Amino acid sequence: MTHIDAGAELDPVHPVPPPTGRATGLSAAEVAERVARGEVNDVPVRSSRSTAEIVRANVFTRFNAIIGVLWAIMLFVAPIQDSLFGFVIVANTGIGIIQELRAKKTLDGLAVIGEAKPTVRRDGVAAEISTSEIVLGDLVELGPGDKIVVDGETVESDSLEVDESLLTGEADPVLKKPGDKLMSGSFVVAGGGAFTATKVGREAYAAQLAEEASRFTLVHSELRTGISTILKYVTWLMIPTSIGLVISQLVVKDDNFKESIAYTVGGIVPMIPEGLVLLTSVAFAIGVIRLGRQQCLVQELPAIEGLARVDTVCLDKTGTLTEGGMDVTELRPLNGSDETYVRKVLGALGESDPRPNASLQAIIDAYPDSEEWRCTESLPFSSARKYSGASFSESDGESSTWLLGAPDVLLPAGDPALDEVEDLNHQGLRVLLLARAAGDLDAPDLAAGARPTALVVLEQRLRPDAADTLRYFAEQDVQAKVISGDNAVSVGAVAGKLGLPGAENTVDARQLPTDRDEMAEALDANSVFGRVTPQQKRDMVGALQSKGHTVAMTGDGVNDVLALKDADIGVSMGSGSEATRAVAQIVLLNNSFATLPSVVAEGRRVIGNITRVATLFLVKTVYSVVIALLVVCSQVEYLFLPRHLTLLSTLTIGVPAFFLALAPNKERAKPHFVRRVMRYALPGGIIAALSTFATYLLARHHYVGDGAREAETSAATLTLFLVSLWVLAIIARPYTWWRICLVAAMGLGFLLVLTIPYLQDFFALKLVGTTMPWAAVAIAAVASAATEFAFRWVDRRFAA
Repeated sequence: MTHIDAGAELDPVHPVPPPTGRATGLSAAEVAERVARGEVNDVPVRSSRSTAEIVRANVFTRFNAIIGVLWAIMLFVAPIQDSLFGFVIVANTGIGIIQELRAKKTLDGLAVIGEAKPTVRRDGVAAEISTSEIVLGDLVELGPGDKIVVDGETVESDSLEVDESLLTGEADPVLKKPGDKLMSGSFVVAGGGAFTATKVGREAYAAQLAEEASRFTLVHSELRTGISTILKYVTWLMIPTSIGLVISQLVVKDDNFKESIAYTVGGIVPMIPEGLVLLTSVAFAIGVIRLGRQQCLVQELPAIEGLARVDTVCLDKTGTLTEGGMDVTELRPLNGSDETYVRKVLGALGESDPRPNASLQAIIDAYPDSEEWRCTESLPFSSARKYSGASFSESDGESSTWLLGAPDVLLPAGDPALDEVEDLNHQGLRVLLLARAAGDLDAPDLAAGARPTALVVLEQRLRPDAADTLRYFAEQDVQAKVISGDNAVSVGAVAGKLGLPGAENTVDARQLPTDRDEMAEALDANSVFGRVTPQQKRDMVGALQSKGHTVAMTGDGVNDVLALKDADIGVSMGSGSEATRAVAQIVLLNNSFATLPSVVAEGRRVIGNITRVATLFLVKTVYSVVIALLVVCSQVEYLFLPRHLTLLSTLTIGVPAFFLALAPNKERAKPHFVRRVMRYALPGGIIAALSTFATYLLARHHYVGDGAREAETSAATLTLFLVSLWVLAIIARPYTWWRICLVAAMGLGFLLVLTIPYLQDFFALKLVGTTMPWAAVAIAAVASAATEFAFRWVDRRFAA
């Protein structure tokens, strides 16, 4: 007889010989022979991209190719300081590769810790081995929650029920008998058994799907998709603008050829927001590393982003709010039952289950088996039934059938025992009913007519950190919904002890409407739900999503799998079943519910900061394109050499963006990334371009003779730097001491370039006279005020 409970923690399997009469599995010699033939389950379990893929993804990009060509040209036609942008790209690419390799190392290490270890029987001894060590013909044991890792054929079945929904979409469990086929990717929901591996490695049905699903990836990410969309449009803008700039500078003007090339490249390079992609990868990679240090395995990188958008967390009670262990606090015989006899029944029930769950383990500890009874038939626990059962041949030769499960399911409404159960549930205690069945275990109406014999009162151990975690979610405007298969009153009492708002109004899920809209309204109005079936958990996640909620689901039992799979973010405990770990995007290897706030905070930090710094990069792209168009239309020399824009990009974007991207950020991420970023980038970039070009035209009329070109460029550079610095100051809000220091340090850096003779010569920047520099400052002040006004107007007019 085998049981499983919602969120129950399975005991580790110790190498023990099987009972007499069962298959012994392969011998050591047979295993060695199959390994030699290569008949091993050698599908690599990959949590991350390979080193070659990481290098390729960071080096061979569209913009690196464009910049590489321009860099090669500049190395031949201009001084080294005009080629600095190329060295910056090399450094950025190197940083990206190093950070992703660090993330890969973290992920791979955690994946090994969290890897499922199936139990294989060899030479008659059962032992846990790595999935990759399974060979063709191995005898693999199965219990509740185990994932079937290779294809096979059932050899032993003890009421073995398998969920194949992840493969077929059919949610109803399938009863497997000896000779039935088992598909990799499915998992056990009830009962137990063993099967022979018939297909291993890449021949197994779900091998390729499993490998693809477990890869380190950035796909299906709104952030990544938004950046790709922006880069696509930037590319289309760059092509005609660059052609026009080349013609303007090389054909229309009769300047020195090499100088014209230098100024042309200076116009093209800043159009590329090359650091934006790098910074996104670095931010994700550092997020993985930070979470890894807290024993949190991120199986899919977009999960970090998804967590930033979560506004509702659905929590299973058992194993999440409470710890796995329980204690029997009281045994209450009913209807005049003899307590000594009841203890024997409970001991026999416990002994007959080779894989006891937390509830049954507590009963085993309290009532050891006397070995006088023999189990003749068993019915495994099911989350849908809410009870288990077994038939025994007693010591005196009598036969009896017993059920153990939820009182409100086994008893008819109005039964006097339910009043006792209600009182105990109000105290947060868990109550199981022991009842004697009137019929056989295979009877369709088994629970009908069952005679109540005793109430078993269990006390659950609350996680000491659960209350603080729930308080954190409340402070962060994240709704917490407790969804449990246990008695509604008991669940409400536990939630009340932890201070969850709304715990006093617990809802019995059997009373919930089936209509999705009506269910969504009930979910919005309440916080605690009991007697929830696995299918209902899935329906509740769907109902919340239909109302626009971004839902995270936590769980560790097989009854949570369907809901975990459908939730926006699935979070599994490391001690949970293989099935839950397989479908979850995030696995808490330390089994600590208290890790969740850190996970949510990390997601918010990454997405919030990338949205913030993306504005900086795209303001530069916009003003570069607009300046280039103004130059083409007015037929004047391009304003800047590459060294000028390298300096500006470093001080107003590159360095500050790196710090801002790694800063704390608790704001919940909002949708529409592209719209949110472009609504600031367009007005900011246009104002910066117009003010800079106005300064340049004014300087062209002001300066004459030798050195005029350098003086004109210096004045225009001063205006563009001051406006860009003000954009940085806006993006850096709300101010903290280090943000103020960061903006001030960038301003000081530019001041040093303008005042130190060596840096003046190196960057070809020298302010001439006082009239034009002060005019440049005045124009920049007006432009900064216009930018401030524009950003505030955008906030009001185009709220996102």
